[in-house]
Amino acid sequence: MLELKDLLLTPLYLGFFYLVAYGVRGRFTNIYTRRYFIPALTVKFVGAIALGLVYAYYYEGGDTFNYYYHVKLIHEAFAFSFEAGMKLMLTSGGTYDPETARFTTYMYWYQAGSAEYLLSRLAAAIGFLCFNTYMIIALFFAIISFTGMWAMYITFVKIRPQLYKELAIATFFIPSVFFWGSGLMKDPICLGALGWLFYAFYKGAIQKRSLITSSFLGLGAAYALILLKIYILLCFLPAALLWIFNENSARIKNGTVRILAKPILLSIGAFLAFFAATNLTKGDEHYDIDRIGERSKIVSEYLYETGVKQNGSAYNLGEQDGTLLGMVKLVPQAIVVSLYRPFIWEVRNPVMLLSSIEALVFIFFTLRIIVRSGLVKTLSLIARTPSLTLCFIFALAFSGTVGVVSANFGTLVRYKIPMIPFYVAGLYITQSMSVARRKATAPARGHLVPA
Repeated sequence: MLELKDLLLTPLYLGFFYLVAYGVRGRFTNIYTRRYFIPALTVKFVGAIALGLVYAYYYEGGDTFNYYYHVKLIHEAFAFSFEAGMKLMLTSGGTYDPETARFTTYMYWYQAGSAEYLLSRLAAAIGFLCFNTYMIIALFFAIISFTGMWAMYITFVKIRPQLYKELAIATFFIPSVFFWGSGLMKDPICLGALGWLFYAFYKGAIQKRSLITSSFLGLGAAYALILLKIYILLCFLPAALLWIFNENSARIKNGTVRILAKPILLSIGAFLAFFAATNLTKGDEHYDIDRIGERSKIVSEYLYETGVKQNGSAYNLGEQDGTLLGMVKLVPQAIVVSLYRPFIWEVRNPVMLLSSIEALVFIFFTLRIIVRSGLVKTLSLIARTPSLTLCFIFALAFSGTVGVVSANFGTLVRYKIPMIPFYVAGLYITQSMSVARRKATAPARGHLVPA
């Protein structure tokens, strides 16, 4: 699957990428974030290379090489005829053309509106920059993802500037995120788009700065998510709108006006979120609100059977009846599965072991905060801090969604990565604010509180 050119060209391109990274680092960092720029980019490169090696020599194939298979067919079309190649690059799939039929016959993702074929076209375009080399295309995807994740990190540190190191860990250095969030897949592009969307919301709607640039960034990122994985946008949008309205209502100085305005602002936010959720997916085969329960049941059953047949990584939350209400009933269990499973005794392969160790860390970290600060105080802090509300509402909503649909841990570990930076960043910020609050109240009580 990997070729000699992967071995020969990858080090050369890596050297070039690092030269560029060192050259632009000063423009996108400050004295505190500078130290994390190159290490963060490095783990993205490591993730992209590791993903390719694992799929090539452990799984012996898989989605990433299916994308590359389509890329090679598109390049073969260009070699046959420039016009045929351009037709494949400019069509969204599903249309018959005698000139391209000899290639599209072998493309199982050549379907109308296929997100997979869209990604294959993007990868094919990048392929012209690197002699159509798989590993270098994967590195380009890692760079695209990194740009959005750096924007995400910068946004987090603006929200809580005391936590440069901790927020870098949350954003970049969690193994499953930099492994599955790099390489030739949809996930890296979606993760980058989510980061840019988060940044655009903060810059434009919270800071009220660079409104035109923020609008273009936000719309572009949202459009990318609509094309590739719209459910990420559907989970993020309500939480983001709630965040924006909470932040802006908190800035109203008059207490009476603030109390009166808050329910109005929340109602507007809820309406906009509902309008977006229903209209963005209207008529969509997979995510139309009227079909989503039925679709979830079909996908969940398929992935469960796949997990049982392949490596025993399947899990069962209960019977789905094909309705939206049937999905909602399973959400509490799905949240637990996404955040805190697989447990160690459920591990069946090395990939599951990695996910299990992360889940164990999440359990420990979450319980540590609750035990130190108390459940009621922790929930109260989250409820009255808009940025924490955003992090945890998105993390829980997304966990519930992917947990219901996935039905096997192998799929879940990849699907859940967009929420992990928000959940872990939320935990770090909660811990920091709880410690600061205890230190502030300690002198009045006559004792010191350790950090």
